[in-house]
Amino acid sequence: MSPRGVAIPDLRERLFDAAERVLARDGAAALTSRAVTAEAGCAKGVLHTHFAGLDEFVADLVLDRFTRTAAQAAALPAKAGSGSVAGNLLHLASAVLGLDPGVVGLAVTRPAAALRVREAWAAGAPGFDAIQSSIETYLDGERRLGRVAEGLDCGSVALALVGTLHHLLMTTRPGGPHPQPSVERLIHALTARP
Repeated sequence: MSPRGVAIPDLRERLFDAAERVLARDGAAALTSRAVTAEAGCAKGVLHTHFAGLDEFVADLVLDRFTRTAAQAAALPAKAGSGSVAGNLLHLASAVLGLDPGVVGLAVTRPAAALRVREAWAAGAPGFDAIQSSIETYLDGERRLGRVAEGLDCGSVALALVGTLHHLLMTTRPGGPHPQPSVERLIHALTARP
């Protein structure tokens, strides 16, 4: 345990990682500020020193994880012309599906956290919209290079893929079938050349 009054490097990330471990191991009902700080090896009150409460903490965790994934998506358009179209999209889809469903689901079940996330997204924080935009831009680049069908509706394909990823992220249960094969089939169907 860190001594009281001593700065903890990378505290936010340490608390976020601890929360993900608590959720994975014990479920959403077990996520309390005390459980998070105990898992992180920090003083009991440290979470409330840096966040207004558990709802703010959960919202910030969700926003942080989406920011990371959106940053990966932002790199996708530069990949136009390299690798395979399906492989590039599948790599990004794997990153989205790698978001902890427990974290995302927790934000949905905590109304104050859900409101904070929605407000942040409305104000421009990266979320599903940023990921969708990156996919559309990437596919447009691939269309210009002739690597997907000339008539491909890039916006609709991006929306269909992101909508599916959102659905799978919210409905995949631990121990259930992994969604990757379904996503792979969808990507091939959406980007197949006539």
